[in-house]
Amino acid sequence: MDNYRFILSGGGTGGHIYPAIAIANELKERFPDAEILFVGAKDRMEMEKVPQAGYKIEGLWISGVQRKLTPKNLMFPFKVISSLVRSANILKKFKPHAVIGTGGFASGPLLKVASVKGIPCLIQEQNSYAGITNKLLADKVKKICVAYEGMDTFFPKEKIVKTGNPVRSDLISLSENREQAMQFFNLDKNKPTLLVLGGSLGARRINELIEDKLSFFKTFGLQLIWQCGKLYYEEYKKYDSEEVKVFPFVNRMDFAYTAADMIISRAGAGAVSELSIVGKPVIFIPSPNVAEDHQTKNAKALVAKNAAVMITERDLDTQFEEDFMDLMLTKNRQQELSINIKKMALPDATKKIVDEIEKMLNKG
Repeated sequence: MDNYRFILSGGGTGGHIYPAIAIANELKERFPDAEILFVGAKDRMEMEKVPQAGYKIEGLWISGVQRKLTPKNLMFPFKVISSLVRSANILKKFKPHAVIGTGGFASGPLLKVASVKGIPCLIQEQNSYAGITNKLLADKVKKICVAYEGMDTFFPKEKIVKTGNPVRSDLISLSENREQAMQFFNLDKNKPTLLVLGGSLGARRINELIEDKLSFFKTFGLQLIWQCGKLYYEEYKKYDSEEVKVFPFVNRMDFAYTAADMIISRAGAGAVSELSIVGKPVIFIPSPNVAEDHQTKNAKALVAKNAAVMITERDLDTQFEEDFMDLMLTKNRQQELSINIKKMALPDATKKIVDEIEKMLNKG
């Protein structure tokens, strides 16, 4: 049977949306006649990103609980009830053979209703510290795909499959053509290159750090590819020069990774998975402003395996120059980090997740 119907749900941030799109693409590859529908939260970025990727999406009226007492929290029970009713209607109309959740609040009501109706459900948890929605769903779903060891602290052991996180397919077959990459950015192929990534919107503290350290980087003869994020581009584009290339967003990440000798990055689950496949020495500066401090935990999981360096935002002023110099001037330390981070890579994650979905279908 090829004309399966699948619903994918996840969103709120790119970290939940991109894995869902990667899984949808692999399902399409394997079942060309399959029908695929996404369910997201109204007015969140998935309502724009999913149609751009060529898929239909339905929106639920749902949001997370605010951590502080606010009037928005009074609306929360109504939103939950509205989302449960809407989810039931979507499921009744679309009649999916399986439902896949990648985290974020929209997947909560949908997978809850689907599991009650006996539809096979699978969730994918990107982080080393499970998100609240996935923890609430763990008992209801058939399979839980994870990227890190030790996830049985959050989930029933017998449901866990370690698959890794879905990443962009163009990175898996990364063309190691450094010359082409350097030409693309108009950089000198004989100079070492530092790549700075703060996420698609940007990271204020990382941008302030880079601005502050531009002359420090010059002392090493470094050139920079600096993705400052679209929120900050106006502020930092003045630094664009022969040695410093400033971008709101880098469209050719494969070239950026190929050009880089060292990388400074946030530690979102997607970034960590990509950087493991890329296998370059990385300094992680986790964002302290994310739910359950996921990013620090993600970075620490790599530091524990001697696969990356981590500096918290509050330690940047005292620690950054020393840690950076130590890494920059010690070639065998760079090699050690490269080898160890590559060991963490799980490039077949998307295929493995779809294998698990297929097993679920066959069990009916």
